[in-house]
Amino acid sequence: MDTTIHSEEFPLVSVITVNYNHSDVTCQMLESLFQITYPTIEVIVIDNGSPDDNPRIIKEQFPQITYIETGKNLGFAGANNLGILASRGKYILLLNNDTIAPPGFLEPLVAKMESDPVIGAVSPKIKLFYHKGMLQYAGITEINPYTGRSYARALYKMDEGQFEEDAMTAYAHGAAMMISREALEKVGLMCTIFFLYYEELDLGYRIRKAGFTIWYVHNSEILHKESVATGKLSPLKIYYLNRSRFLYLRRNVHGFNGIVSFLFQLFFSIPKNSFKFLFQRRFDLFAAYMRAVGWQVRTLSDPSIHTNPSMKNL
Repeated sequence: MDTTIHSEEFPLVSVITVNYNHSDVTCQMLESLFQITYPTIEVIVIDNGSPDDNPRIIKEQFPQITYIETGKNLGFAGANNLGILASRGKYILLLNNDTIAPPGFLEPLVAKMESDPVIGAVSPKIKLFYHKGMLQYAGITEINPYTGRSYARALYKMDEGQFEEDAMTAYAHGAAMMISREALEKVGLMCTIFFLYYEELDLGYRIRKAGFTIWYVHNSEILHKESVATGKLSPLKIYYLNRSRFLYLRRNVHGFNGIVSFLFQLFFSIPKNSFKFLFQRRFDLFAAYMRAVGWQVRTLSDPSIHTNPSMKNL
C-alpha cells in the first residue's frame, strides 16, 4: 500500500498533551515536538489542575502553544476531551507529556490515515526511553471479555526488526494515539468516568464497533518514559487500573459473556489479586484494590456508566 502523502498541503494535526505536576517533563516533550519535520501542527497543552507545580512556565517557554488550565483534575479523559474540543485538525494526536518525539515520526502516521478513510486511529511503534531498544507497543490483541486483559505483542521485547510491517490492531496506545476527527464525530469522545486508564481502549473498541479500523504503523516511533505521573505499582495506579478494567467490562461485555465475565471476576480474579497483595504484605495495594472493587458496587445503578460525551454537547 502506498503510504506517501500526495497532497500539496499537509493536513493539520492537532497535538494534545496533558500536564499534571511535571512541567519540566512536558517542556522536554515540547522541545522535541517543535523540532519535527511535519510542517502543519497545532499544539494544545492542558494543565490538569497541577497542585504542586508551576505549569505556566510551559506557556512562557513555548508561547506558540494553546494553553488551557482546567482548574481541577479532570482525569486523562476529561482533560484530553477539552483539548479535542479546542482543536481544529483533521487528525488529532493524543501524545503523553512523558514522550520524546523523533523528527520524522508524524509523516508516516498521517500518510497511513490518508491512505484509507476507513482507518479511524493509528499508533506508532513505542520504545521505552530508559531502556534503549526495548519495545512497549507494536499492536495489541482484543481484550479478553472474561479477564479484562489483552496481549501486547511487543511489550518488553528488544527491537530486532520483528515488527517492521504495518498491522491492524485492536487498540491504539494512549501514549501516542492519532484519531480522525470523522471517527470522533461519529463515536463521541472518551468516557470521562474512567478518569485514568482504559479510556483509550474503550474509545478504540467504540471506533472499531462503528466500522473503522485501527493500525500500528511500523515506520513511526516515539520514546516513552512511562508512569511519570502515577508511579510504578503505586496505590493510585492499582486503584484506577483495576477500577477501569472492571468498568471496561461492564460497558462493553454483555449477555452471556457478561454473566461469565462477572462470575470470573467475582470468584477468581478478585480473590487471587487480594491474596497476592496480602501475601506480599502490600497492605496499601490491597486497600487500593478493594476500593476499586467497592466502587463497582456503589455504581451498579449509575446510568453514566454507559454514556459518552459527544463532540457537540460536552
